[in-house]
Amino acid sequence: MAESVTIEITVKNIVFQADTGTFSVFRGENPEVGTISIVYRGQAPYAGEQIRLAGIWGDHPRFGRQFQAQSWEAVQPRGSEGLVRMLGSGVLKGVGPAMAQRIVDQFGEDTLEVLEKFPERLREVSGIGKKKAEAIITSYGELRENRELVFFLESHGISGNFAPRIQALYGSTAVTRISNNPYCLAEDVEGIGFRTADALARNLGMDEHGDERIRAGIHYTLLQGAGQGHTCVPDSWLVGNAARVLQVDPLEVRQVFDQLLRDNLLRVEDRGDHVCVYPEYLYRAEEGVAHRLLALRDNVNALWKVDYQKIIREWERDERIRLAPEQAEAVKASVDHGVFVLTGGPGTGKTTVVKGILSVMEQAGCKILLAAPTGRAAKRLSESAGKPALTVHRLLEYTPNGEGDSFWGRNEDNPLEADAVIVDEASMMDIVLMYNLLKALPLGCRLILVGDVDQLPSVGPGSVLQDIIRSGTMPIVRLENVFRQAELSPIVRNAHRINQGLMPQWEGEKDFRFREFATEEETMHYIVDLYVHLAARQPQDAIQVLTPMHKNLCGVENLNNMLQARMNPPSPEKQEYRGSFLLLREGDKVMQIRNNYDKNVFNGDIGRICSIQGAHVTVDFPDRAEGEAVTYEGAEVSDLRLAYAMSVHKSQGSEYAVVLMPLVLSHYILLQRNLFYTAITRAKKQVYLAGSRRALRTAVENDRTRKRYSLLAERLKRYGE
Repeated sequence: MAESVTIEITVKNIVFQADTGTFSVFRGENPEVGTISIVYRGQAPYAGEQIRLAGIWGDHPRFGRQFQAQSWEAVQPRGSEGLVRMLGSGVLKGVGPAMAQRIVDQFGEDTLEVLEKFPERLREVSGIGKKKAEAIITSYGELRENRELVFFLESHGISGNFAPRIQALYGSTAVTRISNNPYCLAEDVEGIGFRTADALARNLGMDEHGDERIRAGIHYTLLQGAGQGHTCVPDSWLVGNAARVLQVDPLEVRQVFDQLLRDNLLRVEDRGDHVCVYPEYLYRAEEGVAHRLLALRDNVNALWKVDYQKIIREWERDERIRLAPEQAEAVKASVDHGVFVLTGGPGTGKTTVVKGILSVMEQAGCKILLAAPTGRAAKRLSESAGKPALTVHRLLEYTPNGEGDSFWGRNEDNPLEADAVIVDEASMMDIVLMYNLLKALPLGCRLILVGDVDQLPSVGPGSVLQDIIRSGTMPIVRLENVFRQAELSPIVRNAHRINQGLMPQWEGEKDFRFREFATEEETMHYIVDLYVHLAARQPQDAIQVLTPMHKNLCGVENLNNMLQARMNPPSPEKQEYRGSFLLLREGDKVMQIRNNYDKNVFNGDIGRICSIQGAHVTVDFPDRAEGEAVTYEGAEVSDLRLAYAMSVHKSQGSEYAVVLMPLVLSHYILLQRNLFYTAITRAKKQVYLAGSRRALRTAVENDRTRKRYSLLAERLKRYGE
């Protein structure tokens, strides 16, 4: 192992600084070794600063010799030249190299002492008046406080990149406040969670059984529940899980929990023998969804002058189709009611019903808006309906606003101008997104929710579509008859068999196949080889590997690495981006994994890397409305993942010509019927399954999905009485 050394440098410039503060590259000068490149897993110093580094020398295959810093500390600038370089580097507002030179010419080696103890003397410098001096003094004070905070945070393993936000929140008392209660960081600073704050508290020697720690653990566990899909959790669930997180006796947690109840510091719903506990934002959302759905149901504007039956007959004649009785019932329900739910599996004619509804509404002079939760689902809706469709976020004119906040341009004060809104893939809508949609609908506007309730629920909290149906308070039509043309598809037939708990049939089918293997390794190699074989005969974008989990040989991560090596191997002509856990190459198929409204790219969007230049990665997203490629810089690249394979959850709302899916027992925990059904229904033309017959049978027979705690159905019943 290389020997650790120390070296002093003057920082020349910052080459790269991750937004998260977890990685930086900068260049510096040392009189003995000249200009060097430094890599540091943390916040970079300021340009012009003199620092002492500890670390090792290393060689990078592309970037050559580098100093891999393990830590650094600021040292007093030496001589007037060092002072000028530091003060003029931009760290002080309004002080450039020329002004820095004048300040150092005036005070010499006493410059820093003047700034620290006699800052009013700055007015002795030519060109510095009262306002300028005050600005420099303020800036220097902020720099000093920020530097103290950065060192405090980084000495406890927290990125110094959080310092400006913490400084803005707590001011000059930041270090004192955090030292007294580290858990305030988890509550107030986005990106710093309970576990980070808890590690800091342990470093500071705080009591592991103290009330502050237990309170923070309760709030953390409550938010963990939301992350698992719950809008609320029973008090016993919260106390038990918080005790496990904190590794303390549940009685200690119960005592603090009861005190929080007495102090009215938790939002709860009394259920008689227990209480359900909510994060505040989810309580508002769930209650708001219930009230607004009922208000829309009870305040529908009648379509007085429309003979919808005549319109449908004419539409049927023009389209040369005949609606089944249940489809006709669905069209009538959309006309008669303010809120209507249409559900059904593949091939049951949901798209035909939507077209019929559009025909009636348009002839009635209604303004209709179409939306879906994801960009790919919105594109599919637009193609099938022949009308423009937007993501729900775009429909509501969503923009991020500050740290973790957001702004919905369409809301109760600025509602949508619409007589009807049709939302497809409604099973993907979580309680918060549904709440924001409902706030933007004026009374009298019809809401038509379309989706397959048997698919996976939303990634976010709640089971909104399922709860609305379960409540029995809204008109619902469930399409169950598979039409003759769809029935010819083995994918549709087998999807319905799976949904009924029956094994799929693949004997003699060329478009639905299962290949059995004894080991997971054989399954992995078969999936990879088959992908390569199919990709030689059709576009890669038509083929998608779907898998239940991220880990193991047949998980998302390993399959992506294997497929990248086969489909897009290294080449001198292809530039690469190497992150801590990510290797991207020009030509790779990638996916956006979180919404980025500044760039107008969204969770689940699929693209291909067209260019890599250093820390800049440019991706072409063919389904993106704007059309142009998107460039990611620095930490933004962490929003990308390889997408040759993806989880079934990430595939919701999408369709692919061909789906390949491994079924192995190491994924046992997620071998569930609704997940398997969701995966199968992503395919339009062909399904290839591979793996263990026992795993396949488990996926079909296991209809025990993880319970999601929610009181939406109960609220709808209670408020609607």
